[in-house]
Amino acid sequence: MSLVDVLMTLIAVPFKVRGFMTGVLDQVNHISSYTSKLLRKKFGRGPESCSGTLSKRYLLLHIRGFISPMEEVLLQQGKSNDVDNARAVVVANVLEELKGVVQVSLDVDVIEYYHDWNFPNNTGVIILVFEEELNHTENFVKINNVQEFEKEIARISALVQKVPDEMETIPLSDKILLVRRDGILIQIEKALIAKGYKNELLITKDQLEKEYFHRYSKFTEILSRNVRDIFIDWDVHEDKSYMVFILQ
Repeated sequence: MSLVDVLMTLIAVPFKVRGFMTGVLDQVNHISSYTSKLLRKKFGRGPESCSGTLSKRYLLLHIRGFISPMEEVLLQQGKSNDVDNARAVVVANVLEELKGVVQVSLDVDVIEYYHDWNFPNNTGVIILVFEEELNHTENFVKINNVQEFEKEIARISALVQKVPDEMETIPLSDKILLVRRDGILIQIEKALIAKGYKNELLITKDQLEKEYFHRYSKFTEILSRNVRDIFIDWDVHEDKSYMVFILQ
């Protein structure tokens, strides 16, 4: 191979990767659009926006402006728990259908999914976890003081329940941090789940954890960024939780 051929080959590689990434981004946009249509079909009203962020083993859909007229009435009457329960049932159905679309679009198996909603801010997230990492989706976003950030999460977690056995922070973008916590349930919570009080426990944990993470944390000082939204969901059977921090 001549020197010219070698140089042309080296030059072509970034264009191939760029083409691959363009294709992946197109698929993510397709999934985001499909999610909006699916929510509109199931709820009678779709979100104002749905944007996707893909990194390694995760696809996060950030949803804004999504409260149906019926939910709005219930929230005005202070029945947020009823809205939580009803939405969880419908969203579970949405996620089963969305799972297949994601697997076909990105050619990867979805092994887990999570979701959470902030009704006062009218926002929400859906997290899909893949069986393996996608090629060329590494995110080189770095965050400062990640150890201090995780120590603060551990401190607040201990106030509400216990320090997680393990923790990992995954920066999905410069404004979105995903945190996985493993081993967070205490014995009384496990007992309540075993006796069939899972839904009541999750609603209580959701309200309590978010209150503590918003009111008593020092994330702004640690990250030098304001935290706009915090979302939390759990897999109580596997004793793990995912948190999403949306930064300004």
